[in-house]
Amino acid sequence: MSSFPSSAPRVEEWRHLRITRDDGVVTVTLDRPEKLNALTFGAYADLRDLLAELTRERSARALVLAGEGRGFCSGGDVDEIIGATLAMDTAAVLEFNRMTGQVVRALRECPFPVVAAVHGVAAGAGAVLALAADFRVADPSARFAFLFTRVGLSGGDMGAAYLLPRVVGLGHATRLLMLGDAVRAPEAERIGLISELAEEGQADTRAAALARRLADGPALALAQTKALLTAELDMPLAASVELDANTQALLMHGEDYAEFHAAFTEKRPPKWRGR
Repeated sequence: MSSFPSSAPRVEEWRHLRITRDDGVVTVTLDRPEKLNALTFGAYADLRDLLAELTRERSARALVLAGEGRGFCSGGDVDEIIGATLAMDTAAVLEFNRMTGQVVRALRECPFPVVAAVHGVAAGAGAVLALAADFRVADPSARFAFLFTRVGLSGGDMGAAYLLPRVVGLGHATRLLMLGDAVRAPEAERIGLISELAEEGQADTRAAALARRLADGPALALAQTKALLTAELDMPLAASVELDANTQALLMHGEDYAEFHAAFTEKRPPKWRGR
């Protein structure tokens, strides 16, 4: 996504998400606890547009994605999405599915790290949102379930068949996407689906601490690392090392690279500026 501004005005109030900002750390909370934070058409659209806005503004250095109440996100709302899509024609259903994919692309392509704070259920689309984050911090109550085949749909929804094998391997991804069985926190950590297993009730706190660490770091270097991790998933080695070389050459002319050398020489911590 481009950081060049468009003519679209800044959104002052997001109707389907709760947003807090703290010195470069943006926390996005799914806030329908009575429905286990089930997603609606509006929630998907707000996530897509918020990520685009934060990219344009260049105001976020890290983002936490969390859920209010007893769980992270139970997936698409059965009445408001599944029921509604049954009445849509093919063109409208395709447009909706493309929008959900745009949310996942936005999470992967935004130039700042995303940390998912997972407790309780992360099911269906909720599991994919967590999967699309750069880090997944979960407490022992967390359970992930890719439920798409359970409702008669392909397990490869919203990019899950692309992302999940690259996180946990093809064998585990095949099992999770085809069977739709829930994976609880201990197994999720064992197969690499969880980045950090927090203590009970501490996922939000640990995710916030990780986001603060990332936000206080060299933002441009982190943004380029995220971009390379995504871009090089399907590249041959020769193309990858050439892209690495070009990226490093650019960063070596950045202010942060010079600041590290100055800080090392002066025996002080570096003051990262993200430039």
